[in-house]
Order: sequence, then C-alpha cells, then structure tokens
Amino acid sequence: MGTGMMISLAAALVFGVLAARRPGGFFDSLTSFISYFGLAMPVFWFGLMLQLLFAVHLGWLPSAGMQSAAGGGALDVARHLALPAFTIAIGSIAGWSRYVRSSTIESLSQDYVRTGRAKGIDEQRVLLGHVLRNALIPFITVVGIDVPLYLTGAVLTETVFSWPGMGRLFFDALTVRDYPILMGILLLGAVLIVLGNLIADILYGVLDPRISYA
Repeated sequence: MGTGMMISLAAALVFGVLAARRPGGFFDSLTSFISYFGLAMPVFWFGLMLQLLFAVHLGWLPSAGMQSAAGGGALDVARHLALPAFTIAIGSIAGWSRYVRSSTIESLSQDYVRTGRAKGIDEQRVLLGHVLRNALIPFITVVGIDVPLYLTGAVLTETVFSWPGMGRLFFDALTVRDYPILMGILLLGAVLIVLGNLIADILYGVLDPRISYA
C-alpha cells in the first residue's frame, strides 16, 4: 500500500504540474485521456491485464504472491510487489493528477505569479516555490481522505494478486462471516480517516503561512 501511494503521489504531482503549464497542449490531452481511462477502468480487470502481459506473455514479473517459494530476499519481494502496487496506484494517479492540474492552473492566474515574473524571478522558482505550494492545499484534502483507503487494504487488488494484506483478510473474513475481524478492520479504517484529515489540517498551516491554529 505504501509503495502504491508513493507512486501515486509522485506521478500525480509530475503529470498535474506539467499538464497545467500548457493547458490544451499535447501532454495535457494525453494525460487527460489516461486519467479518464484510469477512472473508468475496473481495477481487477487492469490487474488481470498486467498479469497477462508482464507475467504470462513477457515473463518479466511474477503473477501473484508475496515472494517465491524458495525465497529470494528483498529483490524477489520487489518483483512481486511491482504489479499490485502499480494496479493500486493507477486509479489514484488518474484522479489526483486532475486535482493538481486544476489547482495549478488556478494558481498560475493569480497576481503574485505575475508579480514574481515581473520582478525577474526564475520561472522554475515561481512554479515550485509559489504556485505549487498553494496548489497543493486542495490536493492535500483529497489525499487525506484517500490515504486511509490505502492503509486498510485494496480488497480486489490483493485478491487478484494473492497478496496477504488487509484487503485480502477483509475478503476472507467476509466470505466466512467472521464479524469480529470485519468490525476491527472497519474500525481501523474509521480511525485512519480521522487521522488522515487531522494530518491534512496540520499540513495546511505548513504550506500556507496565512493559516494559523494559534
């Protein structure tokens, strides 16, 4: 889950900012198509297609499990982790990159950006130091809500790839009506949602000095 979340955060920030620099351009149109495809595509189908391509036809990566039967250390675990992590990440990349793009375009039209450019500040410094910092505020709100979903497990992804995580544990408990396990996972998810929103609120003050909790 952590690997998928890191992939989502990095890709969403890069794609969103680059698409916002030239709205309506080729890269913006390409990322828009990929985003809509990712949002509309069922996660379990995408996971099966990745297994078919990279595991069955190409033979580059293993199709399921957490590690080989004989073991292989960290590299073996990483090879098993690649497909499920990317499967989990694709949906968040599609949605999060749209939020970053929209907020970045809005920030680029603000007066402080024009003032910075008029003073001769380097474009990269304006983009990273001023625009991105303000554009991240609505993005953090979305991430704060979605992160607990990563931590509580992706049921379909872990089931397709036979990954022994909380999502698969939830699915197995659901099939046998193991209510104590189900209630525990749901309670953990509720706690993580509250913590995610709390962390997001704290980060607001870090990114925007105008926000104070004093």
